Amino acid sequence: MTGSSVTDQSLSAVSTVPPVRIPVTVVIAARNEAAGIAQCIGSVGWAAEIIVAENGSSDATTSVASGAGAIVMHDTSGTIGAQRNSAIARASHEWILVIDADERGSLALRDAVGEVIAQSIGGGGYGAYRIPRRNFFLGREIRHGGWDRDRPVRLFRATLRYNDSKVHEHVVAPGVVGVLRTPLLHYPYMSLDQYFEKFDRYSRWWAEQQYQRGRRTSVTELFLKPPARFLKMYIVQLGILDGAHGLILAGLAAASVFAKYIRLWEQQRKGACLS
Repeated sequence: MTGSSVTDQSLSAVSTVPPVRIPVTVVIAARNEAAGIAQCIGSVGWAAEIIVAENGSSDATTSVASGAGAIVMHDTSGTIGAQRNSAIARASHEWILVIDADERGSLALRDAVGEVIAQSIGGGGYGAYRIPRRNFFLGREIRHGGWDRDRPVRLFRATLRYNDSKVHEHVVAPGVVGVLRTPLLHYPYMSLDQYFEKFDRYSRWWAEQQYQRGRRTSVTELFLKPPARFLKMYIVQLGILDGAHGLILAGLAAASVFAKYIRLWEQQRKGACLS
């Protein structure tokens, strides 16, 4: 099976700014994203307002984002959700579109967002919408293994906010949530170095958060959960159909689960020693 080209997909997603912009505020949380932030901003250049919530970058993220036409605000809040909330509070428009620095919009997404906003003026539609993502890993689109079900809430009214979770943060959207058909393009891992950097950070955050919430683990979970994740992703969710990329992703997912639970186990030991 031949995978899609990252370069081709990225270039097709980047849009030129049309004469009339969509009345929506795009919010992008970013830290050390100088390499790709301009392309991210360019891919949603049809939005009337773009706010980049920058969090202590040591590279040129701020200057590149500003040069690409975004409003840059500096926010060192502890969570990505809090950074986004700060940007939402500054938004000039009634509707918010959240994208990540490793995601790209398109002209088709512009049209879909415009339709939602036009519909809302007449009192129709929903207050929040899920947007599907086409996910790419090491240059190939991943169509199975659970990645095909990825539909986070990304378009919503500016009255809504994110929760305070360090990992898996989400918009608190009461009531029925709509779903757009037009996807975002998502390139989370262009290299294994990027994967392992996030692997380390998120497994640590997850263990800290779970321990604070009172969760504990056992040797049984350490033994069973990693292989269970592999089998679910590779066999049940058909990751096997993604070839070598699907096998690698399932293996990395199992390793990630092991890292999360062993770090939670470590938190327990430290807590027991202090008690």
